[in-house]
Amino acid sequence: MKRPILIGIAGGTASGKTSVAKEILAKLGGSQKVAIIAQDSYYKDLPGIPHVPGGGHNFDHPDAFDQELLISHLQKLIRNEAVDVPVYDHKTHARTTEVLRIEPHKVLLLEGILILENRLLRELMDIKIYIEADADVRFIRRLQRDIKERARTFDSVIESYEKIVKPMHLQFVEPSKRYADVIIPRGLENRVGVDLLMTKIKALLDE
Repeated sequence: MKRPILIGIAGGTASGKTSVAKEILAKLGGSQKVAIIAQDSYYKDLPGIPHVPGGGHNFDHPDAFDQELLISHLQKLIRNEAVDVPVYDHKTHARTTEVLRIEPHKVLLLEGILILENRLLRELMDIKIYIEADADVRFIRRLQRDIKERARTFDSVIESYEKIVKPMHLQFVEPSKRYADVIIPRGLENRVGVDLLMTKIKALLDE
């Protein structure tokens, strides 16, 4: 079987990374050809998450992720071997006993805020994408998501954003866009950017 294409999709929190990944999946024929791997699945359990001064945990720091396991899984997928991706529970901040079996696919989409920050991850990618979105838009999206899906309170989301998310974005996420091959402002709203990306992916698949 031909070596799969690995596409990295990075960007700040709630920038639209997952939406772009799902669009690529849909346009390339669905889950039979494309597999999406989320960096969030590789969060460490709570005791392994870096602490922040004054209490709390920093989920936006590179050390919050099990990078070695993620790299190992991607290397296996590139060799057309199946892997068992962890299932992470954002409410308990721990991996569950379940796993998600990912079989070999023609296209692998890796999405996450810090995937371009790690050199070893970058070296595995065929295309590196950064989704750029206005900070206010990202904050509102994160606020809505964390309250609805992750059992957070209004005050806790704001505190976390001010103390951790924004500083980590400026320190790690934003600088990583210099490694991107393509920067797509506004995510899915930028139809020209997304369509050009699709053209490039299809060309690689035809080689």
